[in-house]
Amino acid sequence: MDSTAWTQVGYRVTGRVQGVGYRWWTREIATELGVCGTAENSPDGAVVVYATAPAEVLEAFAMQLAKGPWMARVDRVERVPSEGRLSRERFEILL
Repeated sequence: MDSTAWTQVGYRVTGRVQGVGYRWWTREIATELGVCGTAENSPDGAVVVYATAPAEVLEAFAMQLAKGPWMARVDRVERVPSEGRLSRERFEILL
């Protein structure tokens, strides 16, 4: 895959997304789609995801983020600035 085609984006996911396995589920979906990046809980109850992949893959990833795992309730997925360089090797859960 051409590395120049990769894009980096941030997502802030709100709703019932903490304590329901959302970050772990996100890592599974990211791995299936070939997305690299991170997911972490925010003090305000949101989950913040930073992802890098080809743009069309990130579109599919964002659609999955809006669905969430069965125990979650996603109210909103908002794009946020993504700063810094993400690894293109894996998707990590930050604690």
